[in-house]
Amino acid sequence: MEDPNGLLALGGDLRPERLMFAYQNGIFPWYGPGEPILWWSPSPRAVFNPKTFKAAKSLKKYQRKHAYTVSINRATADVIDHCASLRSPEETWLNEDMRTAYKTLAQQGFCHSVEVWHEEQLVGGLYGISVGQLFCGESMFSLKTNASKVALWYFCHHFKQFEGQLIDCQVMNPHLASLGATELERDEFSKTLLSFRGKPLKQGCFSQQWLTSPTEDLDEF
Repeated sequence: MEDPNGLLALGGDLRPERLMFAYQNGIFPWYGPGEPILWWSPSPRAVFNPKTFKAAKSLKKYQRKHAYTVSINRATADVIDHCASLRSPEETWLNEDMRTAYKTLAQQGFCHSVEVWHEEQLVGGLYGISVGQLFCGESMFSLKTNASKVALWYFCHHFKQFEGQLIDCQVMNPHLASLGATELERDEFSKTLLSFRGKPLKQGCFSQQWLTSPTEDLDEF
C-alpha cells in the first residue's frame, strides 16, 4: 500500500453492495480513463472535524453580502454531474459508470448532496456517502466564488447538530488545507471509522431540506 500510496486492489465492479462495503471499511474507488477500477485506502487521510470547523472571516463577510442559500438532497444528480463536468474527460475520474453508481446510492439513501443556490440557480455543492456518524466526502464544485466553501461550512454546522463526528476528504490538497483540513494516519482513521460507522445520526439529518445559517459563526467579527 505504499507505492502508490494506498492502492489495495483493482477490478471488480461498482455495484451498490460493493461500494458500501468499501466505504464502511475506509476504501474508495478512484481510477482514470482506460484503467480498471482501482480501490484505495491512503495514509494519511484528510479529514474535517465538524465540531471544530471554523469559517474564515472573509468567507463570512462574503456570505453576508451575497446570501447564498444552501440545501440538502434537492439536486443530488445535478451536483454529481457538475463535479464531473468541470474537468476534461481525460482528467475526470467521475466517468459515466461512476456517476451512475453514485446516483443509484442516492436513490437508496446512502449518497447525499449539499447544494448552494444563487438567484435560484445551482452554483456549487458537494456530495458523499454517509457511513453512520462519518461522512465520506467525494467531490465538490463551484460555479461562483466561494460556493463550495459555503457548502462545506453550512454542512459542518448542520452535521454536528445531528451528531456527525467526522468528514473524510480522502487525500489532502492545497484547497482542503486552506479550509482547515487535518490529517489522520491510516490506523487512527480506521479506528475512528470503526467507532463511528455503527452509530446512527439523529433522525432527519439527510432529509430534503434548506439549511439555516450558522448564525453563531456569522456573528463572530
